[in-house]
Amino acid sequence: EVQTARGFLRAAANPARERGRVLSAVSGMGRAGRAACGAGRGGRCCAPQEPRLKGCPCGLQTPNVKIKSITPRPPRKPRLERAASLDEKNWKRWRRFRTSQESLTDPNETSSSNGSLQEAALTSPIRGRGTTCCEPSSLHSSPDASEESPVGKSKGSTSDLGKRASEISSAFGGLLRGKAFAGSKPRLSQIMPARPLPPMELNVASHTLRTANKIDPDLMDYRHYSQNKFGRVSNSLSDTRLHGNGIVYDNCSTDSMKSTFSLLTPIRSKDVRSRSYLEGSLLASGALLGAEELSRYFPDRNIGIFVATWNMQGQKELPENLDDFLLPTDPDYAQDMYVIGVQEGCPDRREWEIRLQETLGPHYVMLYSAAHGVLYMSVFIRRDLIWFCSEVEYATVTTRIVSQIKTKGALGICFTFFGTSFLFITSHFTSGDSKVNERKLDYNKTIQALTLPKVVPDTNPYRSSSGDVTTRFDEVFWFGDFNFRLNKDRETVDSILNQNPETGVSKLLAYDQLTSEMGRGSIFKGFQEADIHFRPSYKFDIGKDSYDTTSKQRTPSYTDRVVFRSRYRDDIQAVKYSSCPVIKTSDHRPVFALFRVKVRPGRDNIPLAAGQFDRELYLIGIKRRITRELQNRRQQKDQKSSSICSIS
Repeated sequence: EVQTARGFLRAAANPARERGRVLSAVSGMGRAGRAACGAGRGGRCCAPQEPRLKGCPCGLQTPNVKIKSITPRPPRKPRLERAASLDEKNWKRWRRFRTSQESLTDPNETSSSNGSLQEAALTSPIRGRGTTCCEPSSLHSSPDASEESPVGKSKGSTSDLGKRASEISSAFGGLLRGKAFAGSKPRLSQIMPARPLPPMELNVASHTLRTANKIDPDLMDYRHYSQNKFGRVSNSLSDTRLHGNGIVYDNCSTDSMKSTFSLLTPIRSKDVRSRSYLEGSLLASGALLGAEELSRYFPDRNIGIFVATWNMQGQKELPENLDDFLLPTDPDYAQDMYVIGVQEGCPDRREWEIRLQETLGPHYVMLYSAAHGVLYMSVFIRRDLIWFCSEVEYATVTTRIVSQIKTKGALGICFTFFGTSFLFITSHFTSGDSKVNERKLDYNKTIQALTLPKVVPDTNPYRSSSGDVTTRFDEVFWFGDFNFRLNKDRETVDSILNQNPETGVSKLLAYDQLTSEMGRGSIFKGFQEADIHFRPSYKFDIGKDSYDTTSKQRTPSYTDRVVFRSRYRDDIQAVKYSSCPVIKTSDHRPVFALFRVKVRPGRDNIPLAAGQFDRELYLIGIKRRITRELQNRRQQKDQKSSSICSIS
């Protein structure tokens, strides 16, 4: 069977050569037949009574043989076919490759592997020039083969050859399966490159992308993981499994995969053994408040802080919309931290905090809130950053002689964010045009009596002073109603504002009491204030844009201010300093400032807030936010569906 198969394969490979060999064999058979009947020697046939054989010189015919007439047919016209598109060509090529793969594992050998052999035989038909009377005993076993004309013989022999090829191929395939592929599945040999591929040394992931995907700089040697395969069972696709399974090659691929599968960085066992989660240091690897974690969230190590102050004049009515106050259109992005101080706050403090939460939305949580009489302060922070805040502490100071009346004084809140300590103070100093010294006393009493910090350690005790609370923190923001006035009469101030509002502001500041006292160094030592480009925030008629029109005719003044100081130079950059003229429920306009503040890494030995925030306030604010949105949509729908009917 092996020899027969080899011969058939040889015939399929070189059909012309095999056709010549068959023709020579047929010619020899013809000569032998003519010698037997005597026609070859010029004599008569030994059996003239019998029918003459077809193709024999004597004309003898074999019994029971019918001769079919052949009608020549013209060649068929070529069939026009639609040109295949590129997708169809690719699909046919893929299908041919798929069927060739299936033939390797086909138990019945009925796939295209046998068909290819049949096609090879069909494309090489045997066209004999002469036939012999012994044709039925030739290569073909079918008796009908001798009944055909030369053309018919060619077709019949071709079909028989194809059937025989299928039988031989099946036998040969079974023989190969029984010997060569016994006990194993046939597989294609693996194609290996001629030389090892060069390693990818270039890290294509940018610093911002690594920050977004939470990739630690000290854990970037992922390529060592691809050399070893760990047998660890895990439900998630970790970096070890990605490299072990060949999905990714090096750290560049891992950077791109992290955003799809996980944002957590793999931690090596030796790092877990060497690090301490109880007390870290600035140089420790993996500290919760360390440099790596800080760079992950703030690559430039700067955060945005919104600081605002507003004297509400004790009004019960709150503005309908606080978006223009807390979310100004310039700049486009919201800040990381919001600190709002209120003097003469509304009677319902909880309602005020709910309105703040409703305006800021679900991305912010209230870290802390404190009150001293009618002085309120609320600190909101992005909920992603709450884990890096220390415990929050607060203290109060009363500047009035009668301590029971808490309308004038100061309220301070402090905490540490990463390794930077913050102090926020809101104050309400003594009012009166000529009471500058009293306001200085209020300031001095505040910096001496405000007992902060209490538990949170000082980040730099060598630069602190026991007589000044502002020296015990890295970044200090002081804001409130300082009540400093303009040393000018009302008519002059009005004329300056009416002539040129843009240049009039700089002229008014020349008469400002606070600017003059800070220049002398008698108050707010070491503090700075951003440039003022807004109109005086005091005193307005409620609900109007006009200044005081009562009989007192108070002079417009910059009573509401925001000042700041830092232990380190250029740590605080003022981005914007303005007022909110849209809110008109009080005789004061809210004043706010936007800052970019540099943050430093810290230690893990400070008491953390452990992610605590006012959850009840958060839920109430979000629920009210959704309810208000649904009401607005319902109103818009009602307006669209309403129609005006006219009766004639």
